[in-house]
Amino acid sequence: MAIPPCFTAEAGTSVHFRPRHFPRKTLMPALLVSGLLSTCGAAQAYDIRTNPYLLGDWGGLRTDLAERGITLNLGYTGEAAHNFSGGQEKLTRYTDQWVIGSTMDLDKLVGWRGGTFQMTITDRNGRNLGADAGIGNNMLIQEVYGRGQTWHMTQFWLNQSFLGGRVQWKIGRLTVGEDFANFSCAFQNLTFCGSQPGNLVGSYWVNWPTSQWATRLKINTSEQTYVQAGIYQVNPNYVNDDYARSHGLSLDNPSGTTGALVPLEFGWRPDWNGLPGSYKFGVWYNTSNGKDLYQDVNHAPRGETGLAPRERNGQYGVYINFEQQVSGTAGGRGASVFLNISQADRETAAQDHQIALGLQYKGPFARARDVIGVALGATHNNGRYARYVRQQDQRLGTNTKVGDGYEYVAEVYYSWSPMPSIYLRPNLQYIRHPGGTSANHDAFIVGLKTGITF
Repeated sequence: MAIPPCFTAEAGTSVHFRPRHFPRKTLMPALLVSGLLSTCGAAQAYDIRTNPYLLGDWGGLRTDLAERGITLNLGYTGEAAHNFSGGQEKLTRYTDQWVIGSTMDLDKLVGWRGGTFQMTITDRNGRNLGADAGIGNNMLIQEVYGRGQTWHMTQFWLNQSFLGGRVQWKIGRLTVGEDFANFSCAFQNLTFCGSQPGNLVGSYWVNWPTSQWATRLKINTSEQTYVQAGIYQVNPNYVNDDYARSHGLSLDNPSGTTGALVPLEFGWRPDWNGLPGSYKFGVWYNTSNGKDLYQDVNHAPRGETGLAPRERNGQYGVYINFEQQVSGTAGGRGASVFLNISQADRETAAQDHQIALGLQYKGPFARARDVIGVALGATHNNGRYARYVRQQDQRLGTNTKVGDGYEYVAEVYYSWSPMPSIYLRPNLQYIRHPGGTSANHDAFIVGLKTGITF
C-alpha cells in the first residue's frame, strides 16, 4: 500500500514532543509546519519511501537551487533517556537539536572557482539526565546536550581549493572537530561521539555546536594521504553558557582571548580489498597557560595550602582515530570497526585519557538502511586532581566524591530507518563507576535517538 505523501498536523506531532518540565521555542515547529503546507501541493512528485528529504524537493525548488550552487539543510535530532538504576532518583529526560544550514558552491553561484561557503545555525533544548538524576557520570548520556541549550552560529566559513583540490584552505568560524579527530555521532553516549579530544579538554578543544575564529590548511599529499594543521582562537567566553545564551548567534570577537589551539593531523585513507578505511594520528598544543591540578604557586600541594594553582605554560595531547570496513561492499552493507584513543597532559586535564572501540553493522536482516552498533569505552580521572580534592576536604572538613579511576561505558543500539529521511535508534547503556569512582552506583540506561532530515 502506498504511503500518503502528505501528513496531517496530528500525524506529525510526535516529531515535536516536548517534556512539560521545560519551556520551548516555537520558531522551528512553525518553520516545519510552514514547509509542510507549502510542499503538500507538490508532494505527489516524489516518493517519501525513497527520497532523502522528508519534505521532498519542494516542488522542484531544492533541485533548482542546487543547480545554482545552493544546498539547503534542515535537520532534527532528539534523544530520550531513562535510568533504571544508578543515580539518586529514576528519571526520564529529553533533549534535542535543530540544525539549519546552507552550503554554497561559489563557482556555480558567482563564478568564484574553487570556493565553498558554509553557514550552519543550531538550536539546542531540553534536560540532562545525568545531572538531574544525580548519576555522577563524566560523559554525557545524551551527547546532543550542552553548550547553554541555546542558539549557536556553528559554522560560518569559506573554503578555498587550490591545485585541483590538492590544497584546501578554510577560514572563518569553525568547530575543531569538523576537521580534526573527526568522528561520527551514531551512538548516544558521548564516549563514542564526535572528536574525542574535546571530551577530555572541552574548555579549549571546542566541538559542535560552538565555533570560534580559526583557520585550517589541508594538503592532500597523495590520493590516500594528507596532512593538515589549524589555528583556533582560545577564549573562555565561547564555552561560557551565559555568554552563549546572549551572544551565541553573533559573529563578534569577545575580549579575553588567552591563546591559540594548534592541532596537527596526519591521515591515511586506504582501501583494503576494496573496503575503505581511515587512519588518523594527531597532536595538539594550546598556547594558553593552564592551571596545575595539584601544585600551588610554590609547587606545594595546593589542597593543603589553599594557595592559587601553579600556572603551566601550555597544554597538549595526542590522539589516534582508526576506522575500517571489514566486510560487505564499499560504503554499503557490511561491518565496520573503530578505535579512538586520546591522551591529554596530566598537569592540567581532570580527565586525562579516553579509549573507545566498537563495531557497526549496516544492513542486517536484509534491511539496507538499518544499522546495529556495539561499543565499549573508558574515561580516566586524573589522580593528581583527586589527591588535590581529598587534601582540600581534609583541610576544610568537607567530603567530596571524586574519582581517580575509570568510568566504563557500554552501549548497544539498533537503528531502524523506515524511510531515508528518518531513523529511530533505541539503545541500551551501562555505566560502571560513574565519574571514575565506585562511590557512585552503576547506571543502566534505556535511550532513544531520533533523526529527521527535512
